[in-house]
Amino acid sequence: MSDILTVTLNPALDMSSSVDHVRPEDKLRCDVPDLDPGGGGINVARAIKALGGKARAFVALAGYRGQQFAELLAEEGVEAVGFRIEGETRLSLAVIDRSDGQQFRFVMPGPKWSPEDAFRALETIRAVTPKGGYVVLSGSQPPGVPLHFPTQLAAVVDEAEARLVLDTSGAALKALMDVGSARQHVLRLDGAESDMLAGRPLTSLEEVAGFAQSLVHRGVAEVVVLALGAKGSILAQDGRCWHAVTPEVPVKSKVGAGDSFVGAFTLALSCGADWDQALAQGVVAASAAVMSDASNLCRPGDVAALSDQVNLRLL
Repeated sequence: MSDILTVTLNPALDMSSSVDHVRPEDKLRCDVPDLDPGGGGINVARAIKALGGKARAFVALAGYRGQQFAELLAEEGVEAVGFRIEGETRLSLAVIDRSDGQQFRFVMPGPKWSPEDAFRALETIRAVTPKGGYVVLSGSQPPGVPLHFPTQLAAVVDEAEARLVLDTSGAALKALMDVGSARQHVLRLDGAESDMLAGRPLTSLEEVAGFAQSLVHRGVAEVVVLALGAKGSILAQDGRCWHAVTPEVPVKSKVGAGDSFVGAFTLALSCGADWDQALAQGVVAASAAVMSDASNLCRPGDVAALSDQVNLRLL
């Protein structure tokens, strides 16, 4: 198994609870909340651990909530590379309305970075990047981090002969389209991100596959994975496209599904799996994650049960 490092620039202390009804103006009496360390790369590392693998987690931490965050990671046995920053680690609140099962998610802002913070972060990551391994950059970028940070990180990862798996969004994702230099090994997008980059809704598997291949041909990434929610995911690589999907599963919470995908996908690659098999493992983990409560990730038992039911085909 190749070593894996996950990178989380904008972590969140995830608080989840339930209430009888969500109504305006009323004082809502919630259940005792669960607290989990969250944010893209952190959840990827936690998913990898849940599936029997191991990943180190580079994470930017600030203030009192940053201390809580570090303690929760230690309790879970996730090895962390802490990076201190001024301010306060953000809080994410998820509340389920028990009357109809709807989930409401509120995300607070995190610290604002300086250019010096971003430079220090890159140098720290450079020092801990596993030679010949995998680096996963997942989650949003904090304000102040240069838009081209993912491309700068790709160059650092390339120096170590490692491979970068990128799952980002917003302006940083748009900026990738204009760079054309150090490219990502793998780029993962969800449906909304794909539509945004394409400039139109992608309504069929053929359209999604064609757009994924166009990103590969443009040199944005060697491999592009487009997530389709309950319809699975598509992977494009070197002229080939695969589609993987599981049977419909009961949905309890969609929090962490994408991170579970990236965790299982990267773990499979690190163990030598081919692209199609890594895609299948990622889709299974994503489906397993939505079957779990609150901000819980994929559970090994659900992953094992779904592994024999995944439908994988070459488009």
